[in-house]
Amino acid sequence: MSRRKLKLTRCSPSVAMSRDDFSVFVTARRSSDGRFYADLLVSRKADGRRLFPFDGAPEVGPFESIEEARLAAEEYGARIVAADLACPET
Repeated sequence: MSRRKLKLTRCSPSVAMSRDDFSVFVTARRSSDGRFYADLLVSRKADGRRLFPFDGAPEVGPFESIEEARLAAEEYGARIVAADLACPET
């Protein structure tokens, strides 16, 4: 009986190669206590895979102003994109 050999490649065609290969959408919402939470959506354009939010993803917030919430979400989205570029999740 012969075993199949696993061929590993560095990058598959569906892996993003630059920051332009991602969609990052940021919105914010006010909670009942008057503080703000950011809603973040990060997806890879090449294959349509949604990277954030995922099951069990942390909430971005709370913040005192809507600007702080949006800025924090943009920074968090940039970190997700950088991490996926460094080590693509397939």
